[in-house]
Amino acid sequence: MELTLISHPLCPYVQRAAIVLAEKNKPFTRRYVDLSAKPDWFHAISPLGKTPVLLAGTEALFESAVICEYLDETVAPVLHPADPLMRARDRGWSEFGSAILNTIAACYSAPDAQALAARQGELRARFRQVQDALASDGPYFAGARFGMVDAAFGPVFRYFDTFDQLGEPDIFIGMPRVQAWRAALASRPSVQAAVGRDYSERLFRFLLDRGSELSRRIAPPIKEWIKTLD
Repeated sequence: MELTLISHPLCPYVQRAAIVLAEKNKPFTRRYVDLSAKPDWFHAISPLGKTPVLLAGTEALFESAVICEYLDETVAPVLHPADPLMRARDRGWSEFGSAILNTIAACYSAPDAQALAARQGELRARFRQVQDALASDGPYFAGARFGMVDAAFGPVFRYFDTFDQLGEPDIFIGMPRVQAWRAALASRPSVQAAVGRDYSERLFRFLLDRGSELSRRIAPPIKEWIKTLD
């Protein structure tokens, strides 16, 4: 069965599906869509108007969690643990990763310094919870084996690579397990390959166009560099 992943270059949920596909060594093609001008064919296969959508033959699957669960049920190797209780736990922490993505979105949309600091504080609090949940022996969420929670958090940590370049505070200070997990995911080939080579440039441009507090903090040299990309 041919698989096509309907994608947007910056969508973290597309990255989740791409990571799972790569971990399973499952061939697929990408088809990109402009979410600011959604074509009719996209409306026909995406009831919520969002990416990702996985075309499995003639069937269109939408929502990243559904896509990842389908892939884990049909393509080896299985990323979820065999124990039902542990599977349920992992699904919960994957959803926790989605909640962190929502807070990250609130960060880059924060209208002023006070709002941005509050959202960054929320991120620190959430990652302290992650710190307590991480396996002590690493390098991944549950230990030595890469799993579905790792696929969910790979796109989460990628945002902080850009935030670091902007000189934003390191929210992971005092969280050694989180720091080690972030590094392990960053070096994973499936995580690296989940985005295009121009991802960083696209994200910088996206942040600059927000007109938010974070946009105003982008240093002039970076702003000039972004202009050269247009």
